[in-house]
Amino acid sequence: MPKDDFETLIAEGYAKLPEWVRGKIKNVALLIEDEPSKEVRKREGLESDETLLGYYQGIPLSERGEHYGIGGTMPDTITLYKKSIEQASEEDGIPVAQVIAETIWHEFAHHFGMDEHEVRFREDMRRRI
Repeated sequence: MPKDDFETLIAEGYAKLPEWVRGKIKNVALLIEDEPSKEVRKREGLESDETLLGYYQGIPLSERGEHYGIGGTMPDTITLYKKSIEQASEEDGIPVAQVIAETIWHEFAHHFGMDEHEVRFREDMRRRI
């Protein structure tokens, strides 16, 4: 898939977040890379047969104190991994747009302070609705 098309799907996936959620997102950059770097793979303890669809890096909203943003505060980042998402789409028979939207939801849940266990629990609850 061309990068421009992938970027369009990211914008559409972001727009699917509820408005009240988007209104609370502060200082976050969405990035695209093909695959997780060696450093990210090591940091996350990934085996050779494991990958990530997205990765949040930063200070969650729930942990930002009153001094957050004073001075030169770099934005948090959410990186979406293009090849990993395309592969997951193909393997699971799910449209790329859906994988992107779900990955965006997942990573922004981390931005709001949810750990991996809570994010997965809430994802399961969303699927049941």
